[in-house]
Amino acid sequence: MSEITDIPAHWEIKKLGEVCAILSGYGFPKNIQGSSSGEFPFYKVGDISKNVKAGYRTLKLCDNYIDAKTLLNLKAKPFPINTIVFAKIGEGLKLNRRAILGIPGIVDNNVVGVKAIENVCDDMFLFNFLTTVKLEDYSKATTVPSVRKSEIEQILFPLPPLPEQQVIVAKIEELLSELDNGKQQLQTALQQLKVYRQSLLKWAFEGKLTNTNLKEGELPGDWKWVRFGEIFYGTPQNGLYKPSKDYGSGTPILRIDGFYSGIITHDYDYKRVRISKEEIQKYQLSINDIVVNRVNSMSHLGKCGLVKYLKEQTVFESNVMKVQIKNDLALPSFIASYLASLRGIKELTKNAKHAVNQASINQTDVANSLIPLPPLEEQQLIVDELESKLTLCDNVEETIKQSLQQAEILRQSILKKAFEGKLV
Repeated sequence: MSEITDIPAHWEIKKLGEVCAILSGYGFPKNIQGSSSGEFPFYKVGDISKNVKAGYRTLKLCDNYIDAKTLLNLKAKPFPINTIVFAKIGEGLKLNRRAILGIPGIVDNNVVGVKAIENVCDDMFLFNFLTTVKLEDYSKATTVPSVRKSEIEQILFPLPPLPEQQVIVAKIEELLSELDNGKQQLQTALQQLKVYRQSLLKWAFEGKLTNTNLKEGELPGDWKWVRFGEIFYGTPQNGLYKPSKDYGSGTPILRIDGFYSGIITHDYDYKRVRISKEEIQKYQLSINDIVVNRVNSMSHLGKCGLVKYLKEQTVFESNVMKVQIKNDLALPSFIASYLASLRGIKELTKNAKHAVNQASINQTDVANSLIPLPPLEEQQLIVDELESKLTLCDNVEETIKQSLQQAEILRQSILKKAFEGKLV
């Protein structure tokens, strides 16, 4: 139980169970879930995560409803408006998501509701306080994290007089609204950067970075379209499969989460796998290899990465295929950048095979992808120009991400001051 000491003298310290009611969800039969009509929305743990985004705290959207007659038969009561809901078990609890009901609603038995006692505690004062509390810290479970009603009731709560609570809430809303507006502008800037990156890639592989007088849709005269298979050695090689029991130590292995937008993540945390010397030799990566994601959801299929450096011998997993470029025809960096463009990804995945929840491409699909190929000297000019402009994009993106992190720190600082009585 966390101690509370740094508060004004006229404030009280209460247990949460003294200022609010702790409400339990219901284990509804599955055959009554999923109705599109009814008086009361029915929320599950995933709905909290789905609906609560940055700056969005009121849970209103819902796909499932239950009618009043069904509730009466089950002797279940809806949670009242302004009840605060959160997960009480598992990953949902770890996510620390909170939401406040905008209308009366029903929740399942993996969700807990907290409702402030009228004339004792303000709903939004309680909500803002609970956003600072990691309920997982109060769990006594030794396996799956979970929190019980008795544990929630014991959480210490700083309680100012009700009028002061409302003043504090108004100040919190004012400051967090300004902060959320700033964060939204930063998020917009990130999206604009993403669009600009793709525009750069589009111009580069239409020849417009190095040839400014081209008509729309035409390539420079000394460029040509070639099949990808004409500029790499042999056939693309699929990676190594090993069961999970073989992971934990041994040789680093590149997996599909290690590369995006034509590059391997510089801080990628390589898993390790126990394999033989023969397997290392067969599946080893080399500098300037290009790796392509061959099995994934359609949104991630075909993403690629260029191997620029290796700290030690490294192999690649089975969902990845490796391509080695003929350096007398093309620069690996030029090809990797093209494959990271929207046109490049479209080419790689145009003949994708679709299955349940995933899609795949094979060696033939990759070999038949079309590549716009300028002379080597111009490839190098394009690579240099892209690297210069994309490095600038990277720097701006890093600055924006740091600002977003600072905004989150500021949010926590605002809430901390609020519940120490130092905000107003």
